[in-house]
Amino acid sequence: MTPGSHFPKPEEPVLLSGIIREIDFLELAGNQDGAVSVVSLSADSRDVVTGSLFVAVRGFATDGHRYIDTAVRNGACAVICETLPARLSSEVLFIRVADSRRALAEAARAFYAHASDRLLLIGVTGTNGKTTTARLITELLNSCGIPAGYIGTGLCRVGGRDIPLDRTTPEAHELQALFRLMIGEGCRAAVMEVSSHALVLRRAHTLRFRVAVFTNLSSEHLDFHHTMQEYASAKRLLFDQLDPEGIAVLNCDDQHASLMASCVPESMRFCCTLYPEAERSLSASGRFSALVKAGSVDSSLVELHFPDAVKSVRMELPGSHNVMNLLEAAAAASALGLTPDAVAVALQRPFRVSGRMERVEDPFGLRSAFVDYAHTPDALEKAISALRELMARDARLVVVFGCGGNRDRTKRPEMGRIASENADFVFLTSDNPRDEDPEIILDEIECGVRGKRYRRIARRDEAIRAAVVLLQPGDVLLVAGKGHETYQEIAGTKHFFSDQEILGESLRDNAPLTTQKEPS
Repeated sequence: MTPGSHFPKPEEPVLLSGIIREIDFLELAGNQDGAVSVVSLSADSRDVVTGSLFVAVRGFATDGHRYIDTAVRNGACAVICETLPARLSSEVLFIRVADSRRALAEAARAFYAHASDRLLLIGVTGTNGKTTTARLITELLNSCGIPAGYIGTGLCRVGGRDIPLDRTTPEAHELQALFRLMIGEGCRAAVMEVSSHALVLRRAHTLRFRVAVFTNLSSEHLDFHHTMQEYASAKRLLFDQLDPEGIAVLNCDDQHASLMASCVPESMRFCCTLYPEAERSLSASGRFSALVKAGSVDSSLVELHFPDAVKSVRMELPGSHNVMNLLEAAAAASALGLTPDAVAVALQRPFRVSGRMERVEDPFGLRSAFVDYAHTPDALEKAISALRELMARDARLVVVFGCGGNRDRTKRPEMGRIASENADFVFLTSDNPRDEDPEIILDEIECGVRGKRYRRIARRDEAIRAAVVLLQPGDVLLVAGKGHETYQEIAGTKHFFSDQEILGESLRDNAPLTTQKEPS
């Protein structure tokens, strides 16, 4: 995503001197005429035009400092960098800083007229549940008269417009451009998923959150963070950025909640739990709990306990993990001043998130099939458990899943174990193999598989079709791992692929039989 090609520029020219005042710089060199106007801000030299401010960022694949000369040739009026180039153009201002990523965020905030400061920011972080929780909060706010935009997995949603995103949390200048767009569309709030990568890489630097939500923490992204301690510490950074009047909404059933709360005063904490009778180990100014009164694979009747009220709502998303998502969304809305009555009414509206326990209709009405993004051991276990709890006792649960290539390999056998121990039959298949051999990925998953009630089919479409053929009336199928994604990445190329589309076609093409043999 390139902000310059999608979003409005500032209404008035932005003076370079105004941007410099908001950057923590070490040294200025070259043309120091502060009256120069900046027309765009970019960290990619290919997007630089005459009058651009270019920020040289050291990345993992390349170093932006290598492209300073290119940016200057393309017309950059100023360059932010950590190391000054050997040759300085007398027509360009060079701004040396200690951290280019931090400076990019500071420059973006100034360039986009402090757009983030003009919105109520709600940040959601955690391993699983970020998308569902963030989307629920967005829907709640919009339903209750607080126009809100959403930034998260796969897209930015502003009003009726969806803008595709490559990252869960975009770069700092892209974020500010999106905030500016939201303000132009009349938004008063922005709900965003905040990834651990974004926090460590300063994409959220300068943002102050009115509400910060912690969903949960389990093993993920250890190829980037290396240890769970590093991963947890990265998530905790969000809570350092709470507004002075902000509230931290915490899943107190997760053992890492106390770490997230360690920098937050008791008066700024809202604790959420599904086990209100449990010992209250974390003090808080507000407590929220939930109780499932009745449930099926179609919906659940949930009793929400606010600090001063009890409300019942019907939730279409199955599973206790989704009850927690719902509860945290209600707590976040309460933190923004919405009443329990308003929250309960808003939550009664039909709500679905693409690829999050998304039901794919069976035209014969005899089987239940779901697509879910579960791609970590914890998420897969929760998704399977959610369906097990709600399905008929004599029904079978069939699971199709794989693991992504070029990512944390340690989770592969663990996911194989979880699926094989908790499902009646498992199909091991490809997720996004990327640059790895799919069969080698399956070998590593298979190392954790228990028993013989599984089958390997590397082609994902074939695995889904084979799973549907296996289904009998009453059975439940979970296709896990890719969720909302509409592509499959193989050997560096993204091919169109939709679990929902393949699954829907397979259900239409295969009428359920009253008896069905298990595949050999």
